[in-house]
Amino acid sequence: MSNQHDVVIVGAGFTGLTAGLELARAGRKVLIIEKDDAPGGLAGTFEFKSGVTIEKFYHHWFNNDVYVPQLARELGLEDQIVTLPSRTGMYFNGKLWRLSTPFDLLKFSPLSLLDRIRLGLLVFKVRQIKDWKTIEHLSIREWLEPLCGKNVFRIVWEPLIESKFSIFADAVNAVWFWKKLVLRGSTRDKQGGEQLAYFKGGFGRLAQGIADEIVKLGGEIRYGVEVTSVQSEGGRVVALNTRDGSLAAREFLLTPSFAIIAKMFDGAADEKWLTALRRVNYLGNMCLVLQMDRSLSDTYWLNVNDPGFPFVGVIEHTNFDPPENYDGKHIVFISRYLATQDPVWSFGDKEYLDFAIEHLQRMFPEFNETWVKEFRVWRAEYAQPVTERDYSKYVPKRETPFANATISTMAQIYPEDRGTNYAIREGKDVAIEINARL
Repeated sequence: MSNQHDVVIVGAGFTGLTAGLELARAGRKVLIIEKDDAPGGLAGTFEFKSGVTIEKFYHHWFNNDVYVPQLARELGLEDQIVTLPSRTGMYFNGKLWRLSTPFDLLKFSPLSLLDRIRLGLLVFKVRQIKDWKTIEHLSIREWLEPLCGKNVFRIVWEPLIESKFSIFADAVNAVWFWKKLVLRGSTRDKQGGEQLAYFKGGFGRLAQGIADEIVKLGGEIRYGVEVTSVQSEGGRVVALNTRDGSLAAREFLLTPSFAIIAKMFDGAADEKWLTALRRVNYLGNMCLVLQMDRSLSDTYWLNVNDPGFPFVGVIEHTNFDPPENYDGKHIVFISRYLATQDPVWSFGDKEYLDFAIEHLQRMFPEFNETWVKEFRVWRAEYAQPVTERDYSKYVPKRETPFANATISTMAQIYPEDRGTNYAIREGKDVAIEINARL
């Protein structure tokens, strides 16, 4: 423990990286440890054998996000951000429906004309809610169904909520959905279309840019390092134990999920606090990434509202960022949120591919497995925090029982949902707190 640091940060996702950058800029001696082999967290990238680089889990920014472009400007990487129109749609009742603009909505015949109008007016009704705490005690269904009608809820929203939150679909509070609708409603252009932003070459390139700047400022990042336990004394953390030894510091910032933090502090912290950490539920995510020689459709983001389809959506990335940026290949993400107790979680990679192909062929009858030139399956055990009723009353705060240990995770971004933009915001904010204590 002779290697003393001002701050040890656990996790090289965007919160940990941003906090590390701000603290390094303030002249602090920073060490970031990351159990993965590269920075970026859920926004990290990988490389196909062909040399094509892409995210492990699909990502984009909204054109009204503030903190991402600000950070890119600071790093001199603003020219790497591209803003592109998105094409969204829905698969329902065996048919693909374009839903990119208000005009597309008017043609969505599975809903009556009255229900189409109700759906179109929903964003305006949602914007009338200024205090999210007034709806936090309601489930999404309890809040949304009276606003849009039972039929709209059943056809449009219920399948998406069930695909997204699996066994927790009826437990998630209305604030999560309210924030999504408010956010998406404010990203439309004058014609009603949506503009999204992306970082050339993938978000991992931006993460690496932050990491490089931290090292340039004298900080250190170690990969393949996992915390096994914690040493504490007198209400302070003394050191973090890893398989490679102990790491001492004046301050500690913890950015993994609450469940992982609880494991780290097991036996070293008050059981009441550990129970509070474990109270927050999470869903895992399995993301199948296909590299193909042709396209499935002309839609970027295809929500699947057809009963029996086991995925939240089919995201054809190269209908957003074109194939010429990926050696002419077509990249498709197929995402499934699930409890890790679900039997599908234990599927092998090829077994999961076969499982997905069976359903893809229902949607795209012409699709053939020979289109797939390479594939990867990525798993994230704590991909989605579950914000249940009255979440703000039980979600743990940044403060811990230890005077020199702070938590900042994606589960605390609430009422916003997880995302790189807010992770950067939180990283900047928590760095100010830690620097003031130092």
